[in-house]
Amino acid sequence: MTTLAGLGASLGNALPGASGAQAVERAFRLLSLVGGSGERGLALSEAVAASGLNKPTARRLLVALISARMVEQDETTRRYHLGSELYVLGQIASRRHGLLEIAGESLRRLAAASADTAFLSMRRDDFAVCLHREEGGYPIRTHALQAGDQHPLGVGAGSLAMLAALTDAEVEAVLARIAPVLAARYPGYTPEIVARDVSLTREAGHAFNPGRVLANSWGIGCALRFPGGRLAGALSLAAIDGRMGEDRRRDLAALLAREAAEIETRLDRLFRAEAGAPQGDADAAPAPIRPKRPKT
Repeated sequence: MTTLAGLGASLGNALPGASGAQAVERAFRLLSLVGGSGERGLALSEAVAASGLNKPTARRLLVALISARMVEQDETTRRYHLGSELYVLGQIASRRHGLLEIAGESLRRLAAASADTAFLSMRRDDFAVCLHREEGGYPIRTHALQAGDQHPLGVGAGSLAMLAALTDAEVEAVLARIAPVLAARYPGYTPEIVARDVSLTREAGHAFNPGRVLANSWGIGCALRFPGGRLAGALSLAAIDGRMGEDRRRDLAALLAREAAEIETRLDRLFRAEAGAPQGDADAAPAPIRPKRPKT
């Protein structure tokens, strides 16, 4: 059976008129859409609308991904889901990038202590992807972020914390690349607004989103780093606006800082246990963003 090793040939057959790079780019765009659809799966019509590909091309690429076991199609609903090959690859990668497993207990503690919703996100190119959402006990919940959702870096609290943790040069480059996406899909954002938010995040020690994505959903976020300083992801908390007053934000920031430190300690232990694990460049990024202690 065709596996990942034969994916290139399958994609070449699926799109004979396209270059190999074009075929791979389009296929992995579809794969990302399938992953972002979560448990409900992705319909072919949705794949066509979101990817900009025509229906025959989208179908041929999805068939190639199915052949490589990277995508599966439900026989009843005809919707597409992530396949078994990705699970295998994910298990292999988890030793290097097992952020969700390491952060799981911290997410549960954050949700329990705050009664709000805790999130873990990571960077994917110029976007932040939500890996997990942990619900707290407060009966009124926000509708921010489901697992698999993604926004441009700087949009949302965890996403902003990650962007602010990059160097000035990286921030500038990201803002230039995401400007068209902000203009098309995020009316509450401009590159200038995001740049100002980055400055405020660095000054405050944590990221704050005052309902710019959803009006009544406010959030606070904190970046996570691998040993050596490389960005690992972000923790964030979201709640309705009435639960995000200034005093409570300081308390939530302290909770996030504590759990971020715990996760980074566990990451450090993991990397020390992995012989030859890259340690990154400690000078490649500013110091980790941590909330300032409240004045007493």
